[in-house]
Amino acid sequence: MIAELCERFGIAGNLRAAALDAYARTATIKYPAQERVQAGVLQAFLDEGIVESDLAGGLGYGYDDPARERYESLLARVLGAERAIARLSIVSGTHAIVAALAACTPPGGTLLAISGAPYDTLRNAICDAPHALIRQGIAYREIALASDGGIDLRAVREALAGRGVAAVFVQRSRGYASRRSLFVAECERAYAAIKETAPGVIVLVDNCYGELVEEREPAAAGADLVMGSLIKNLGGSLAAAGAYVAGRAELVERVAARLYAPGLGSALGPSLGLGRALIHGLFLAPSMVEQCLRGLDFFAALFERLGYAVDPVAGEPRTDIVQAIRLGEPGHLLKFAAGLQSALPVNARFRPEPGRVPGYAEPVIMSSGAFVSGSTLELSCDAPMRAPFEVYVQGGVSAAHAYLGALLAARALASEPRNP
Repeated sequence: MIAELCERFGIAGNLRAAALDAYARTATIKYPAQERVQAGVLQAFLDEGIVESDLAGGLGYGYDDPARERYESLLARVLGAERAIARLSIVSGTHAIVAALAACTPPGGTLLAISGAPYDTLRNAICDAPHALIRQGIAYREIALASDGGIDLRAVREALAGRGVAAVFVQRSRGYASRRSLFVAECERAYAAIKETAPGVIVLVDNCYGELVEEREPAAAGADLVMGSLIKNLGGSLAAAGAYVAGRAELVERVAARLYAPGLGSALGPSLGLGRALIHGLFLAPSMVEQCLRGLDFFAALFERLGYAVDPVAGEPRTDIVQAIRLGEPGHLLKFAAGLQSALPVNARFRPEPGRVPGYAEPVIMSSGAFVSGSTLELSCDAPMRAPFEVYVQGGVSAAHAYLGALLAARALASEPRNP
């Protein structure tokens, strides 16, 4: 495949040699967790017993919408949760997360983030925006990650020893930060420590980018609520919009009451005929996540071979579909983004430029040419224009497409001189 892509797209010399070496290094990598994930999703579909009439969606208020009800039941099975709400009207992962944080942290209570500062837009929603949570009477504290990049359990226990903490927040994925993503197993140890120290505290987990990457999900490991987007991993590139909240049934209903109205809660919300795509996308999602992992391992191997720091390195266990590459210079970010954009199936002839994005202090450059706008299961990249000038590559529903994206991004970088 790499030789064919190099020939077709005119890639030769040292880059071709590096690409062939990267492919040889990654072609034999096994993904045993993905086999178990795939089997689990297949079992969930058969246990759910979906019939064709369940694929029909409702309009208007959406009372008794069969597609919505069946999809949410199916999603709860896949995520190991008691209950799930997954709605088109929850427009993003951030929307789902903020709704859950607000519903589970009463005025006067404290929200404790134990994975360092959340990603920029979420921290803005908690602290800085005109209607931020702290302006609604919620106190907020952060605990930095430990020196090994994991959760600092001693600091967590100390923070919970006093009174006032109502909810603990964990962000699994790295966001736009130079930190590693968190594995379900290490988060599980944190959940246990929290429940041992303060049994009444609610544990909420940002699961964006992490769904179906590991064999177990956070809800199955002890988290009270998990939140994420439907146009990332779970959407299988077919979901057109939406996000979800899943976990303990009474907490899911509490979030629904905040999102919609007390007394109505989760009883309404039409799927508008898109339920078929949601269910079909979830069926395809494990295969697409595995393709993402294969493509990201190639990105890691190729750019490490070209002299760049990458995290994780090829072949390391992964907990999400994000690959960090430290390019080190603002010009390198521009070249990389332009090269990747030229490989995307939509808007390939566009040239990305840094721009202001709500919630981010610095301009952000993005490469995006997805069939669903914002779908980061499809190949894309983001990079804030700030030191250490890391680019975050996401997704790739076809490993072959990810290979091409890596090759064209690397070729674009070859024309940018590197500082010694």
